[in-house]
Amino acid sequence: MADAAMDAVQRRLMFEDECILVDENDRVVGHDTKYNCHLMENIETGKFLHRAFSVFLFNSKYELLLQQRSATKVTFPLVWTNTCCSHPLYRDSELIEENILGVRNAAQRKLLDELGIAAQDVPVDEFTPLGRILYKAPSDGKWGEHEVDYLLFIVRDVGVHPNPDEVADVKYVNREQLKEILRKADAGEEGVKLSPWFRLVVDNFLFKWWDHVQNATLLQAADMITIHKLT
Repeated sequence: MADAAMDAVQRRLMFEDECILVDENDRVVGHDTKYNCHLMENIETGKFLHRAFSVFLFNSKYELLLQQRSATKVTFPLVWTNTCCSHPLYRDSELIEENILGVRNAAQRKLLDELGIAAQDVPVDEFTPLGRILYKAPSDGKWGEHEVDYLLFIVRDVGVHPNPDEVADVKYVNREQLKEILRKADAGEEGVKLSPWFRLVVDNFLFKWWDHVQNATLLQAADMITIHKLT
């Protein structure tokens, strides 16, 4: 996507939001705009690795809420992905390291921004951080991702009111329905595409962690020491 074609809302976010730059051990080393952090020419220098999060929200039937990213998203438009994926910003409330509170605060903020989920429906202490992945993925040649991604799980029944600037569609899926989506994506059917970070989590962790969701044993699966370097 050329700069001139960028949606006005996405343009504002790309230039106003400051991502948290980190090293491969997730230590904060600086900050820069979302725009600079997502240019592939910058990513290839290795100096724009930044912190991100991915929320996996399940309802009381243990179905996972998926979203399809809006057509105006700069990176990975119209791909299906987990409930919410974004970045903690370089601001005091989202830099708090203790109990991963900064990332939790960011997740709560973006669930409201993207999906209209009220903060009281997703209290920050209800998020269970299960792990971190480090990955790099090109989007369209100009844009891409290079992130240390915190994986946050939460089980709550919530009201969902998607923001069309961010989200094209939403759906709850059980395991078998997700497997059918994976099959369609692999076969190239119906134009179904998945975000690279979601696919990495699915292929490496999701189905075994789903057991812990249903058994209310998520803490047994948590490993916030390791940073899994996935490709």
